[in-house]
Amino acid sequence: MKVLDATNREEWDKFIKSHQEANFLQSWDFYEFHLARGKQVVRRLIMDEKKIVGAYAGVVETAKRGTYLAIAGGPILDWNEHNVVKITFSDIKEQGKRFNCAFVRVRPQLELSDKSLKLMQKLGLKKAPMYLSVEFAGVLDLTKSKEEILAGASQGFRRKLRKAEKNEVEITAETSDVAIKDFCKLERLHAKRQQYVAFSSDFLTRQFEAFRKNDEVIIYTAKKDGEILAQNFMIFYGPEASYHYGVSSALGTKYSAAPLLHMAAMDEARKRGCVRYNLWGIVEPDEKDHRFYGVSEFKRSFGCEELRYTPAHDLVLKPLVYQKTKIVESVRKKIRHV
Repeated sequence: MKVLDATNREEWDKFIKSHQEANFLQSWDFYEFHLARGKQVVRRLIMDEKKIVGAYAGVVETAKRGTYLAIAGGPILDWNEHNVVKITFSDIKEQGKRFNCAFVRVRPQLELSDKSLKLMQKLGLKKAPMYLSVEFAGVLDLTKSKEEILAGASQGFRRKLRKAEKNEVEITAETSDVAIKDFCKLERLHAKRQQYVAFSSDFLTRQFEAFRKNDEVIIYTAKKDGEILAQNFMIFYGPEASYHYGVSSALGTKYSAAPLLHMAAMDEARKRGCVRYNLWGIVEPDEKDHRFYGVSEFKRSFGCEELRYTPAHDLVLKPLVYQKTKIVESVRKKIRHV
């Protein structure tokens, strides 16, 4: 068994997509996006003779408190194959050292359980003070029909859907330059209204362009009388359709445009063979003071299942530097209420 750099996109994506738990976080194009931003990335394959038995991709993040290697949604492998797991994490450690990292942060695509937490501990990892990608998500089963999903949704969701249809809200699906420009513009307005820091247009556009190359992204737009009400930035990769970003105007809320956007995206996901629709981050039902409580309740109105991933864990390479990181991140988490 050996580990080597991945050089072939088709080979990489074929293996990643063959695992039902995988999504765009370990896709080839997500790391093309990071490369376009000037980041250093790793893509590693674990080989048993000529057969791929594991893979992981990560991005090197630099910060004043210490450089680290971030592996979100990976590695992708059979977690019951202990030798493969051992070799993979040994290589992860070596890659962290190669880039002079203080630590490696891993958020595995592994459902949370006592077994998964014990495995992280056995591998020498410590629970991270800050998350790496979503750890608690709302997920819909796309093997269910549209009618079955609507039957499981709340009355409020169905009422909003009927309201949007009655108001003749128009839905379009685009991959044009105009679509991403409109999205960036609306995102800035949405951020101002909701009081959060908007992504830069460059960040969103580079991400969009990376996924557009291989037909993995669509921007869904809801309009009324030619005016944009809301938009969803959707990624389709392997078994999963991901609600990556969503923005809206005050008028979009008035006309209840969001449910129509999601129903259109689900139709497309089924056509592409996706079996899962990931609405991404939610918070606990009793966290009413959390800034994501409102959007979490909206996602729950779909009747989604709640998926808990094993939280981010750190493989510490430089204990003294890491201690500084731990203190800074613990304070930030408390201040940001995340």
